[in-house]
Amino acid sequence: MSSDAPFFTADFTSTAQWVAGRSWAYPEGGPRNRSDNKLDHLTDDPAYSREGVFRATRRDDGYWDTGLLTTEESEEGFALRSGDVLETRVRLPEEIGAWPAVWTWRDGGNEVDVFEYHPDNPGLLELTNHVRGGQRYFSDPRIRPGAQVDLRVEFGSGSVVWWVNGRRVFADGRGVGRRWRAYIIVNLSVCAGRYHPAPDEDVTEMSYAVEYLRVHRRR
Repeated sequence: MSSDAPFFTADFTSTAQWVAGRSWAYPEGGPRNRSDNKLDHLTDDPAYSREGVFRATRRDDGYWDTGLLTTEESEEGFALRSGDVLETRVRLPEEIGAWPAVWTWRDGGNEVDVFEYHPDNPGLLELTNHVRGGQRYFSDPRIRPGAQVDLRVEFGSGSVVWWVNGRRVFADGRGVGRRWRAYIIVNLSVCAGRYHPAPDEDVTEMSYAVEYLRVHRRR
């Protein structure tokens, strides 16, 4: 079992824990990733991420300044490993085109999506293990724009398990393997319109909040 005390507790204001506005999950580390259907232009402006509210604002060039934090290449360099349990509470965005996520990345892969959300599918969370190909689209009427959602994910070697609002909703039976390691990414992207609608022309800003994020590890 994991210890009651978290092994890692996110302090989004900490420049030792988190790097802002850059990730190798984006081509050349950013700032853009149009090939992934994103209008993002990553920014390290603290107002876009450091208070735990991840923001996006429309630019004049058709892109959006967007907030992203990652433990990748941070001073502390915290990485998840097989067996860890991540817990977080988020408040979902309301604007069509918003694409919030908490996910993992390392060395060109090792991606597990704690969640992804699109307000055009208001009652649905996307839960995905890209490492070994497990996925569920989880539907619940309590999942809606502006809702507060509690998420818990166990990154098991043989099965990744998701809980939503205290309910065990998916065990993929695939896992991440014993040697899996990955950094945490928290961000708000903006859809470019290929898979989900882009924002309406009159929308100029959007946001979602991460109230806490912590990791438990077996001692």
